[in-house]
Amino acid sequence: MTPKSRMKLGMTLPIGVGALGDGKPVPWTALREIAKRGEEVGFDTIMAPDHLIFRRSPPGNVPAVDMPEGKSRGIWEVWSLLGAVAEATQRIHLGTLVACTGFRNPALLAKMADTLDEISGGRVMLGLGAGWHQPEYEAFGYPFDHRVGRFEEALQIIVPLLRQGHVDFQGQYYQARACELLPRGPRPTGLPIFIGAQGPRMLRLVARYADSFDADYQTGPAPALERLAGLEAACRDVGRDPGTIGRMGATRVALAGSGGASGFQVGPVQDGIAHFDFAGVRFPARLGSVEEVVAHLRSFEAIGIEHLTVNVVDPPGVRGIERFAAVIEALRR
Repeated sequence: MTPKSRMKLGMTLPIGVGALGDGKPVPWTALREIAKRGEEVGFDTIMAPDHLIFRRSPPGNVPAVDMPEGKSRGIWEVWSLLGAVAEATQRIHLGTLVACTGFRNPALLAKMADTLDEISGGRVMLGLGAGWHQPEYEAFGYPFDHRVGRFEEALQIIVPLLRQGHVDFQGQYYQARACELLPRGPRPTGLPIFIGAQGPRMLRLVARYADSFDADYQTGPAPALERLAGLEAACRDVGRDPGTIGRMGATRVALAGSGGASGFQVGPVQDGIAHFDFAGVRFPARLGSVEEVVAHLRSFEAIGIEHLTVNVVDPPGVRGIERFAAVIEALRR
């Protein structure tokens, strides 16, 4: 495997309250240290989630948020933080995993992304999605209905603005009349766009508009492969060569020997999968030694994943990044 063809690795920036195991907000000073250390150990990308608040979600909301009624879990605003990370780092690329188009006017979102690309010197990957957590829409006053329809219209504004620098669009939910992106960022044809999606309609939007597709967080390659098969079907539907779309994915890992340092681990470990509870939001993660985690990551590469985002949930923070350095070294031998 040559350096040119190797799978790129992203790291998750832990911007949610309690993400370091102490139940407190993660201060900017700690996030800056995590970002800089991630760049030093060899990650290719820093990925940050786009949320506003977490509360107990209504039935049918996937993934479910099982928090007590009346309780909330906070999170920092992603674009403000990524602007600071861009200044604090030099090489590592920056991405949103993924930016919810329902939270911001789409033309403004394109301008924000292009401005961040200027600040970073052309290091931004724009991840987009339709969102999923209904309580944050309601709390911040955004409509939750017709999310895919709104997302499709947002793409019809964001994509041409970033690629051509102008758009004239009138839709049911959004408009951008004679809109221009001025000044332009450092890349004349715009920054790369990837989309996180799973349903057939959303996957067809990936096939029409995206440079890459993200298969989201998975415990192994099998569910990611299912989503890639859905992408192939969507490409056939819209007449696009699936080979022209990059493949991305994500996974959570915990390094054996951490001793439950994060304080999040709950329940027994089954088939190498441990479960971690982040204030009512429960996620599975692959638990293993350095060698086992390396094998886990290579299993994603084997199905064609070209960029894999890794959330090191245990140990959290700088400790996790420093321990994961051995994984990066072994993966790239």
